[in-house]
Amino acid sequence: MSVLIRPKLTALTLAIAAALTLSACGGPAKDASGPASKERFNTGPDQNRYSAPKVASIAAEVPAAVRSRGTLEIGNSKGSTAPLTFFATDNKTLIGVETDMAYAIASVFGLKVHYNPVSFEQIFVGLDSGKYDVGVSNITVTELRKQKYDMATYRKDAQAFEAKKGATWRVTGPEDVAGRTIAVPTGTSEEKVLLDWSAQNVKAGRRPVNVKYYQDESACYLALQSGQIDAYLHPNPEAEYHAKTSGQTQVIGAIIGAGGHLQGLIAATTKKGDGLGKPLNDAINYLIKKGTYGKILARWGLTSDGVNTSRLNPPGLPIEGK
Repeated sequence: MSVLIRPKLTALTLAIAAALTLSACGGPAKDASGPASKERFNTGPDQNRYSAPKVASIAAEVPAAVRSRGTLEIGNSKGSTAPLTFFATDNKTLIGVETDMAYAIASVFGLKVHYNPVSFEQIFVGLDSGKYDVGVSNITVTELRKQKYDMATYRKDAQAFEAKKGATWRVTGPEDVAGRTIAVPTGTSEEKVLLDWSAQNVKAGRRPVNVKYYQDESACYLALQSGQIDAYLHPNPEAEYHAKTSGQTQVIGAIIGAGGHLQGLIAATTKKGDGLGKPLNDAINYLIKKGTYGKILARWGLTSDGVNTSRLNPPGLPIEGK
C-alpha cells in the first residue's frame, strides 16, 4: 500500500457496500445474479470476527497500564477504502481486514478492542501522545517511521494494475506500460513508482507513460470502462476487492511496495519503546501459526498479500535521497 493514503469518497464506498448482498461470515461467495461474474462479502454490521483465545505468555508482555485498562486503543484511518477499513451498511460500524486484524490481536492479549477512526495523519499524532496504543491502518514500514515507531509486520505492501475485464495484456515491468495511459492517485508511492518506470522507459528509448489523475474513483472507473485509460495503479487490496465485487475489471499485474528492490510491508505500529512492539509481533505470529490470520485474509480475498511470519522493525522503504 501507499506510503501516503489519500482519503477516498465515502459515498463511493457506501454505494459499493449498499449494492452488495450480504453473505455469511467467512470467505467471499459467488454471486450468480447478472451477466458479470462477481463475488460478495459480508458488509453488514454483524461481522462475527475471527478471534483467538488469550495467550497468557503473550498477554503478560503487554504493558501493565494497557492490561489494567482492559482495552486496546486502535487508530484506524476513516479515509480508507474497502476492504481495508470502511463503514458497514449501517454507516457506523467499522469493518474490513484492518479492523479484523486488530480484533484478533486484542483477543490474544485478552483485551477488548476500541476503534478510533481518524484521518491517516492523526493516527501518528495519537500514537505520539499516547491516545492510541496501536495504529492498524495499512501503514507501510519506512526507515523514517522506524525512527519514531516500532512496527510489527502482517501483510505485504503491494500495488496492482487494474484494467477493464477481458484485457489480454499484463504488467511485469516498466516496458509493459510504455506508451500506455495509466491512472494513479497523486501523492502516493504508486505515483512515485509509475513516474520512475516512465523515466526508465524514456532512458531505454521507449515511450513514456501517459499518467492521468482523477479527483475521485468513480470518474476513474468510468474512464477505465470507456477506454480513456488503460489501467489504474493503486493499492492491491482495493484493486482485488473492486475487481471481485464489480465483475467489470481485473488485476493484470502487481508490484511490491519499493518498486522492485525491497519488499514493502504493512505493520501494526506503536510508539517506539512503549513496550508493545514485541507482544504485537508475538501475537501476529501466533495468529499466523494457528491459522486465524489466514482466515482473516481469505474472508476479504487477500490471501496473496499474506506473509509467512511477522517481523519486528524489518528494513523499510528508504528515506528520500538516501
